[in-house]
Amino acid sequence: MKKRVMTVVALAMCAVMGMSACSSADEDEVFTGETVKEPKWQAKLNAISPAVYGNIEDLDLEPGTYISVIGKREDSAYWQQVEAGVKQAAEDINERLGYSGEDKVKVVFNAPAEGEDIDEQVNILDEEMARYPNVIAIASIAENASAVQFDLAIENGISIVAFDSGNSYQGIQSTCMTDNAEAAATGAEKLCEAIGESGEVALIVQDSVSANARERTEAFQKEISDNHPNVSVVETIYMDHLDEMKREAAAEQLGVTVEQLAGWTEAASGLEESGDSASGEETMSEEAKTRLEDIDSIAGGMSDSEAVTYYLEKHPELKGCFGTNADAVLLGVEVLKGMEKTEEVVMMGFDAGKDQLAALEKGEIDGLVVQNPFGMGYAAVVAAARTVLEIGNEALVDTGYTWVDQENIEEEAVQAMLYE
Repeated sequence: MKKRVMTVVALAMCAVMGMSACSSADEDEVFTGETVKEPKWQAKLNAISPAVYGNIEDLDLEPGTYISVIGKREDSAYWQQVEAGVKQAAEDINERLGYSGEDKVKVVFNAPAEGEDIDEQVNILDEEMARYPNVIAIASIAENASAVQFDLAIENGISIVAFDSGNSYQGIQSTCMTDNAEAAATGAEKLCEAIGESGEVALIVQDSVSANARERTEAFQKEISDNHPNVSVVETIYMDHLDEMKREAAAEQLGVTVEQLAGWTEAASGLEESGDSASGEETMSEEAKTRLEDIDSIAGGMSDSEAVTYYLEKHPELKGCFGTNADAVLLGVEVLKGMEKTEEVVMMGFDAGKDQLAALEKGEIDGLVVQNPFGMGYAAVVAAARTVLEIGNEALVDTGYTWVDQENIEEEAVQAMLYE
């Protein structure tokens, strides 16, 4: 009886609302072959935690809001993905708010054109500050850089958020990035497993100044020292120290000690600054000057790959190598190929651009920590917007990562996180 009463009520409601409404309800139950599709990048947004940073629903920004996003570089697959995420977030915000023309929320991405150029990034920051955006999101190349600019920005009502890499400045509202400690520890664990939990490994680090590089290096070394007693890190090579390492390698080849090289270099530098040739005669002999010239000549003709090869060849029992970003990984691959040791030495590291994925398929790379640059760019815009709206921000936003190797690369979940 109860069921019949509910049916009668439903029919009465349908009659009151009109035939068109009932027809619409009926049509909803008919499969037309059309389904609502998630964006192809949705998995990248789902990887972000807290999840609100992959969502623009609550971002009711005023027309004409200006968000400036400053990356580390333009010329890499990783940073092109970051920019794509930034632009997608801007498009989603404007579409939801119905803004067009001058009313659009303005989101601009800038970065050094080639490589991670600190001076160029600071220049871009200065130029953007002069345009008075509501907020700046920046991926600092050096973790201690730009404090003066940040102070000035905040004095002028321009908030600062960070992404990709942290900055030591205390006034940053939020940082959207990979959990570097966890990701690097995962890489170290995978590398140790691949070499049978025993042997020597080398670490190639992209630089000595960024928070990313420091955090990954420390976490990698800590994981090995804490949990893999039979594995040792025998070389840690910083790519921004390669010129210095080339000179030391050249000096060693000529029988000159590191101490002698340092003394001669200091004397030559003092002579150059003072312009006093007499003073130079007292501190440097003709032989020393000639040998220093020979060292600089040899070092100048040495490529980055040759320099790394020189140091890795000191460890004939080397079993593994790990790179802390795309450039470091590809340099490692180049070196191992030149040494004809791609089958003997396990190569792993961070990031998954086109060249790295191709090397993975060939077996030249054995595994990669794949970050989420698209999600990182998207989250940076969301964090910036939340800062403008003063609706609260998490201090750290984890943009996620996944592990990829030849065994899991075809899995749907892994494919969703890859980029080229």
